[in-house]
Amino acid sequence: MNKLNIVILAAGKGTRMFSSKPKVLHEVAGHPILRHVIDCAKALKPAKIIVVVGFGGDSVKNTFNGENIIWAEQKEQLGTGHAVQQAESYLEDGATTLILLGDVPLISADACEKLLAKAQNQLAILSFNKEDPTGYGRIIRDAKNSVTAIIEHKDATEAQRKINEINTGIMAMPAKALKHWLAGLSNNNAQKEYYLTDIVALAVQDKIGVTAEIADDEWSITGINSKLDLAQIERVYQQRYAEMLLKRGVTLADPARIDVRGTLQTAQDVEIDVGCVFEGDVSLGENVKIGAYCVIKNATIAANTVINPFSHIVEAIVGENNRVGPFARLRPGTALQSGVHIGNFVELKNAQVDADTSINHLSYIGDSTVGKRVNIGAGTITCNYDGANKHRTVIENDVFIGSDTQLIAPVTIGKGATIGAGSTISKAAPAGELTISRAKQVTIKGWKRPTKEKKV
Repeated sequence: MNKLNIVILAAGKGTRMFSSKPKVLHEVAGHPILRHVIDCAKALKPAKIIVVVGFGGDSVKNTFNGENIIWAEQKEQLGTGHAVQQAESYLEDGATTLILLGDVPLISADACEKLLAKAQNQLAILSFNKEDPTGYGRIIRDAKNSVTAIIEHKDATEAQRKINEINTGIMAMPAKALKHWLAGLSNNNAQKEYYLTDIVALAVQDKIGVTAEIADDEWSITGINSKLDLAQIERVYQQRYAEMLLKRGVTLADPARIDVRGTLQTAQDVEIDVGCVFEGDVSLGENVKIGAYCVIKNATIAANTVINPFSHIVEAIVGENNRVGPFARLRPGTALQSGVHIGNFVELKNAQVDADTSINHLSYIGDSTVGKRVNIGAGTITCNYDGANKHRTVIENDVFIGSDTQLIAPVTIGKGATIGAGSTISKAAPAGELTISRAKQVTIKGWKRPTKEKKV
């Protein structure tokens, strides 16, 4: 195959999105629409990717900062042909050019490869037989079934509007021929725009073959023009991901109620209940069970661990044979070893917890190192922030922390120590000893509880 140059058209404002955000930056499966198209382009290993931007061009560029992309700008929206003209100077004469659309996120590399295979010495168009072709450009064929033109809906005759084969806007051709055709485009049409589709007639005029590869997946060629389109594409993406997980052996309580906004790696015998959201890169080990309505982002969960419902795990590592939740929150920097129990309404942040430790109720453990076989009672808080800086708490092996305890960091609780319930600990607690910090208990005789005043 010749060297490949890919042009992605992403200049449209998307007025039907009713948003100040460029259309291609709205998200499907947690990523901008354009991200999906760029990923498809990269999978084809092109020599160049040229993205044509217009409305909100700076924000689009900033979103993909660091990518190996050439940016071209279409300052005025004068049609698809005019958009490709903005990329013309970057195209190499000896290359094949593939035109992709920045608002078609489900386009597949496989479909593109089939199209490119037909485009070495001719113009190849990706078409589709659509039941209701209203609004789409029609593929015009001659008596020999060869493609002779693409007619836009507004310019089509009544007979042409009955044609079901439509143009998807995705096409491929030799770059040198494309440059020649771009110079011959005219805006003599109902829209007064320069249509890229007019290059078909120019190719026929030059006696260069025109062929159409008919796509077999309508969603893979469907563009997004409204929030309704966006929602429909999102559901299609998620349904297909769910089907892939099922084929991999994952048990899904309801394939229609799972959202993967990144990559989900799963081992054998994983079970996922309804309403779960997976973001970024998530890995689930063998026999992991995820309860209903959990949100898990950029996390690793090892074998035989149960994440109970309504838990939130972000940028954390959860070891084997753990039990987390319900209603637990593991924040970035948290790492749990094996056999750890994290219970309801427990929050951990930048906390490393060693094996067989339990933090079962209503506690906040932040910026902490917690040893083996530690029991932390309900209502315990590590007071890690002094208003300006964070400080660390160290809890050594076999410590018992009584309920409603405040540990004022920086502080160390020695091995085997016991902290009495209701204590505020601001100094190191010695190993193996009971440490208690409480005010003297006082009973005030004769005190009366306030009563509610009657409203006049």
